[in-house]
Amino acid sequence: MRAHQVMTTKVITVGAADSVVDAANIMLQNHVSGLPVIGEAGKLVGIVSQGDFIRRAEIGTQRKRGRWLKFLLGPSKAAADFVRESGHKVGEIMTLDPFTVSEDATLEDVVQRMEHHNVKRLPVMRGDRLVGIVTRSNLLQAVAELAREVPDPTADDDHIRHHIIASIEKAEWGPFGLGVIVRNGNVHLSGIITNESSRQAAIVAAENVSGVTKVHDHLCWVEPMSGMYLNSPEDEALLRAN
Repeated sequence: MRAHQVMTTKVITVGAADSVVDAANIMLQNHVSGLPVIGEAGKLVGIVSQGDFIRRAEIGTQRKRGRWLKFLLGPSKAAADFVRESGHKVGEIMTLDPFTVSEDATLEDVVQRMEHHNVKRLPVMRGDRLVGIVTRSNLLQAVAELAREVPDPTADDDHIRHHIIASIEKAEWGPFGLGVIVRNGNVHLSGIITNESSRQAAIVAAENVSGVTKVHDHLCWVEPMSGMYLNSPEDEALLRAN
């Protein structure tokens, strides 16, 4: 399988000049842990993630280094830390030049790149244009293993996936971070929902696409205020069986 066959195509981004507070709110509202950062020319210039908010002056978690360590690291390191911990713009705290993959990268390559660089998400590029994002999930490694033994999805599967994404993403009830994988007409839906009616609507939307033989529900329900989450009934049944 290839990156473009599993990636989230509706990518939520933030600008380098946007405020840190705005970025944090966007992440919370959309239930994502990282955002690609787009520069003035419309190109990918960085990525901001939850890890960039751990050491912040607002919550008193700045790095506290001893005198000798400060001396060894020098003033430039202290200055850089100050900017990341106290800066108010996304461009001041983001990770520059993030690791990316092409849309034709195999899923195994994606997983290996994530593990090698210890990252949870990889922007997917078509040339210098951002076309999607692949994020790490509990099932990603299993999918990568499966990809070694099962032939790639057919052109019909790609066609079905395209129509399902187009149908669901335009709806106001569409899941956050929608993921769609299709094999031989079998559809696997993943993402985050905040109400059960969205689950049923997404399943029905997928079932209505010509060529779909079965829809598997991996949609995770999240309570917006508390952050409590529940796996789909199908996934819970699989967990109990194992």
